[in-house]
Amino acid sequence: MDDIEDGIDFGDNADVGLGLDEVLLDNQAELDPEIEQIRERLKEMEREAQLIRNLHSEVEKQMTTVLNESSSAIPLTTEEKIEVDSRSVFVGNVDYGATAEQLEAHFHGCGAINRVTILCDRYSGRPKGFAYVEFADKESAQASLAMTDTLFRGRQIKVLEKRTNRPGMGNTRARRPYGRARVVYRYVYPNRRMRPRRRSVYTPY
Repeated sequence: MDDIEDGIDFGDNADVGLGLDEVLLDNQAELDPEIEQIRERLKEMEREAQLIRNLHSEVEKQMTTVLNESSSAIPLTTEEKIEVDSRSVFVGNVDYGATAEQLEAHFHGCGAINRVTILCDRYSGRPKGFAYVEFADKESAQASLAMTDTLFRGRQIKVLEKRTNRPGMGNTRARRPYGRARVVYRYVYPNRRMRPRRRSVYTPY
């Protein structure tokens, strides 16, 4: 009996363990390309994320530079403001839906224009109905005064010279110097309760 058991032939089943190893190796070989693709995709996503971070950083630097330049801009002197205002005009009765480009086109025949400013309410943002047009030279600004009462978007606009607001100057009259002011006489009558007559002066003794 022992000899029979020793002589049993398992046939193909004898290589079962070896076959499983080969299957695992084949599966791993098939998965390796997919894993590599995933790794490459992750690397690509990381590169894209780094690129986005760099772009954000560059934009922040540019914004900081612009803010610093605008805050450090030197304001115009009084003489420079007067010179700019001499080349500018005030435009009234402007349609609320008008744009700066439309105003520029309306005054284009007067001469070269540097800037068109439409005044808006600081809280609501709605236009106030008037604007300023700055020309390249005084002659163009003077020529634009002839545009008053012309129709712009169905309205008759008013074109006037722009006034310069000088520091310390208002609409009130300046005070006259002492000694040239209106003279006020004070009438003094000791021990009297009579109503004095006008233009009479009492000299006490």
